[in-house]
Amino acid sequence: MMTKDEFEEILNELEQYKGKHTELITVYVPADYDINSVQRQLEAEKSTAKNIKSTATRNNVLDALDKIIRYLKTLKKTPKNGLALFCGNISQIEGQTDLQLWDVIPPMILKTRLYRCDKEFVLDALKFMLEVSEVFGLLVMDRKEATIGLLEGKRIDVLQKMTSGIPSKVRAGGQSSQRFHRITEGLTREFYKRIAAEMKTIFFEMPKLKGILVGGPIPTKDEFLDEEYLVTRLREKVLGRVDIGDSDESGLKELVIKAQDILADQEIIYEKKLMENYFRNLGEGRGLSTLGEEDTKEALKYGAIETIFLSKKLDKKIIKELTAMAKNIGSKVEIISIETSEGEQFKNLGGIGAILRFKI
Repeated sequence: MMTKDEFEEILNELEQYKGKHTELITVYVPADYDINSVQRQLEAEKSTAKNIKSTATRNNVLDALDKIIRYLKTLKKTPKNGLALFCGNISQIEGQTDLQLWDVIPPMILKTRLYRCDKEFVLDALKFMLEVSEVFGLLVMDRKEATIGLLEGKRIDVLQKMTSGIPSKVRAGGQSSQRFHRITEGLTREFYKRIAAEMKTIFFEMPKLKGILVGGPIPTKDEFLDEEYLVTRLREKVLGRVDIGDSDESGLKELVIKAQDILADQEIIYEKKLMENYFRNLGEGRGLSTLGEEDTKEALKYGAIETIFLSKKLDKKIIKELTAMAKNIGSKVEIISIETSEGEQFKNLGGIGAILRFKI
């Protein structure tokens, strides 16, 4: 599986290629989709391509389709996360052919099925994945209904809708009113338990779950959280409570909009902690950290680096080179933005440093 930075690099490369005609082919194969069905579809596309008037374009498209089909025949099944294929003549010299194929296994599950022949490669569905290094669970609720969702990058998916079945009208008067109140309270508690059980089923084993946001009227969401219906592991992941009125899909959107500051803080806090730990280690002078390209490369050669830090503002070639060296010795790679004061300071110090496994 390629790293996020390698993934971003290949998308940037693919974005640069422009065909002289509609001869660059993009194929998306969703996760769990039958690879043989894709081969059959592309064989059928060859019949359509034979009708292209321009001889050069027709030949380029047919050659690209053949190249993709040959590649697909080497696969026993679709990779776990799906597959994106890009193929075409990328030569910018008229009359010359440079037919290239890229096979990309995305870092997240690909849900899109696509065949497109155009002047450029289709990259939108993969670019979206660059925004997503983690996901957030969403819950909007009141006593009548609840909607559970997932925030991936900028996309909100509805995962479950639930209703309580609690009657909306209260009949006035004596014992009947009290009895009705007891019944509705009992139904409410059962509803909360069902919500908690559903959230456990969905989120408990989700590896990329960074946190949970809960929205709803003031008493309802607070009752649900304060009375500890959620299991401890999920309760500890609740990043914030947001006062909103809707408990349906529109409520999920409102929740995300109102929680932007909370979400932004998570990334900033993570990066600040990384840099604070690095600078503290550097300041202690124990010989367990490096600063600068020369010393960091030397530590990489000795296999001594635990975590390497690279500023996002570095030249892409340097990032690629040092990332490859770090991967070879099993080091963790952290790309540091300049959105924090610590990240800006790190960039101004050269933007290359590391924490070591042992002194060299």
